[in-house]
Amino acid sequence: MFQTAFTLSLIQFARILSLPERLQRSPLRNLALEGLRQRNVALDALFYDIKVITPEEAFYISDSLAAQGAIMIVPPSDGAPIILCETVDEFVLRGGDKVRALAVAGIGGSALGAAAFARNVADAIQGPVAVVVSGYGIADVITEAFGGLFFFGHLRGLRPMLETLDDLAGRPKVGAYGDGAAARTSLDTRTVRALLADPRLSFRLLVGHSKGNLVLSAALHDLCKEDEIRVADLAETMKIVTIGARIAMPPAFTDVVDVMGEWDWFGEINSRPFIDADRHIPHAWHHTNTDLGGHLPVTSTLKEILAISPIAADARAEESSAEASPLANETIVALSSARPGPRPATIEKVKKAFSVSTLPSTPHSEPGSSEDLQPPKPH
Repeated sequence: MFQTAFTLSLIQFARILSLPERLQRSPLRNLALEGLRQRNVALDALFYDIKVITPEEAFYISDSLAAQGAIMIVPPSDGAPIILCETVDEFVLRGGDKVRALAVAGIGGSALGAAAFARNVADAIQGPVAVVVSGYGIADVITEAFGGLFFFGHLRGLRPMLETLDDLAGRPKVGAYGDGAAARTSLDTRTVRALLADPRLSFRLLVGHSKGNLVLSAALHDLCKEDEIRVADLAETMKIVTIGARIAMPPAFTDVVDVMGEWDWFGEINSRPFIDADRHIPHAWHHTNTDLGGHLPVTSTLKEILAISPIAADARAEESSAEASPLANETIVALSSARPGPRPATIEKVKKAFSVSTLPSTPHSEPGSSEDLQPPKPH
């Protein structure tokens, strides 16, 4: 518990230090929202396992806590540091094309909670994980006034319409900011959709928690309307794991595992009643903070799920790849595309499915002087 409190205190202190620089741009918006953003960081400290984030990483992302649409590459514990990216192109240039898992967190929507959740996933697959920051802006304040915190699954259309106010107030242009009108989908959803639609990227695992499941669902449904061929390609080899809220995914994605805590009443009221949970975690509530009782252990739960039901792939691709290059960096976990039933697999095989060549070395520096996001590093 001490490490959790220390990480929270450190990131709040670093956030205060950067406030004068952020006030130079959109001062009224940042002053009005800063207190609420700090509150959301505290919420994420309760709901997510933030002790897995090192002090250096906490300081590094402190200036980007509310940067909706920002993308981070989060390696496993004791590995390379977190890499923060402004755009999809920067994400690709900094090693995103080698990342095979994408995560989206919920609750407070801060970069700290997102990074902690992604690290839990990264520790489960022993590979880097991409995560999109949900952020916190004017649209979230208004949505909360309508009970958005408790009924986010039933108010999915309200937040995107209100994000026009954030654009008018001068929020940072990060993620897929220029991709489509804000009235259609929220910026975090557009960013997730842009990542999934990019042919340079190949994700095999999507993991969401709480409101993050809604973001994943909305992004996939939008992609289904725009590019059916891309959706068909993704559905062949993609597994989706939702934690803490059952949200309907497009019918093309059949390999979906819904995980709920036995005591998670909060997740239940935000879930679709016609969707049954595939896995109930005994004595678990909505939070994933292992310092608190009643937590849902993301890393161990995900390991068990992937061991029982591995990522789907073409077995012939694995064989041909092994013949062509015995020293290939990536091993595909094979499973019949017809998916007649789960096949036992070892944890080692699961880890290999996400093992990729080391991400390019990136200088780990402190936050810059941007409003909500550190300026991109030279490539």
